[in-house]
Amino acid sequence: MRKLVLAVSMLTIAGSAAFADPIKDRQALMKERGKLAGQLSKVVKGEEAFDAAAVLTALQALQANGEKWDTEKFFPAGSDKGDTTAAPKIWEDTAGFNAAEDKFLADVKAAVAAPPADVDALKAQLNTIGGDCGTCHQSYRIKKG
Repeated sequence: MRKLVLAVSMLTIAGSAAFADPIKDRQALMKERGKLAGQLSKVVKGEEAFDAAAVLTALQALQANGEKWDTEKFFPAGSDKGDTTAAPKIWEDTAGFNAAEDKFLADVKAAVAAPPADVDALKAQLNTIGGDCGTCHQSYRIKKG
C-alpha cells in the first residue's frame, strides 16, 4: 500500500510539472515584480507617504520574487513561441541574460541590507533597480506594437 501511495504521489508531482506553463509562470513572476516596483514608485512620486517598514517589506518581497528566478524553468527551449514578448536573444545570450538578472537581484539585496531612511534614499535605490529592469527589457524583450 505504501508503495502504491508513493507511486501515485510521484506521478501526481510529475504530472503537475508536465502541465506547468513556463510562459504564464514567467509572466506571473514579472507582473508581481512590476506591482512591487509600482508600490515603491508611488512613494518616490509622493503619491503615498514614506513608511520605512512598508518600504522594507516591499523590498523584501521584491527580493523574494528575484530569488524565485530560474532561467531553465521559465525559459526552456521552445518557450519562445506563443503569447510572449521574450526576445530570441534570451536563448542566444543566456549568460548575458542571467548576468542581468543576477545584477537585479544583487541590487535588490543591497537595498534590503541597507534600507532607505527617506524618500531620497529610496529614489536612488529604485533608480538603480529600475535601471536593471530597463536594461534587461531593452535587450531581452520584444516591444509590443
